[in-house]
Amino acid sequence: ADPLSTHLANTTGFLQILLAAQKAKVKRVVYASSSSVYGNEKKLPQKEEKTGALLSPYAVSKMADELYAQVFGNGCGQEIVGLRYFNVFGPRQDPKGPYAAVIPQWIISLLKSKETSINGDGKTSRDFCYVANSVQANLLAATSKAATGNVYNISVGKRTSLNNLHQQLRVLTGNKARPEYRPFREGDVKHSLADIRVAKRDLGFLPTHAIEEGLKLTVEWNKQK
Repeated sequence: ADPLSTHLANTTGFLQILLAAQKAKVKRVVYASSSSVYGNEKKLPQKEEKTGALLSPYAVSKMADELYAQVFGNGCGQEIVGLRYFNVFGPRQDPKGPYAAVIPQWIISLLKSKETSINGDGKTSRDFCYVANSVQANLLAATSKAATGNVYNISVGKRTSLNNLHQQLRVLTGNKARPEYRPFREGDVKHSLADIRVAKRDLGFLPTHAIEEGLKLTVEWNKQK
């Protein structure tokens, strides 16, 4: 809805980071890319070397970041590592706002017995990644010698449908209410699933939390708020 703001935050903002890092002689920059760069690529699991047609200004901004990273890495000698995150979730995630992730929104709504909704038929699937896995990847990307100049998929390599996700959260929260189904949201991809073999090989990345454990920890944290 607001592509200019998206570009200013994600693309211009990232370019400013690269320039500032260069000026300050920062040894390495690790930046957040996104699984959205795979666009309409239907072959699963999604591998770093093959992306599809982009579906949103957000995806374009993240792809632009990857291109800027290549230019600065090759032309300026900076150590730059990109991480394509797949639907990160966990404690402290903000459930409010137009870009809030579905997991914190549903947890809060289910705990407070409020209505929940699914965009589409619920068969849409995502490779949900508990935040501890992403933190591990951040630290490895900052220190691994093999990482420089590359971009990596970061997730667990397992996809879960929105229907299944909602069912798991109903069990964990003790709320049996069914979701309301709404029209599919424009710009969303239908399925995502990360191939994390390259991250395992280069970074030593090994996810420690499957979605089931991550959801349990996240629901427990929200119950204690």
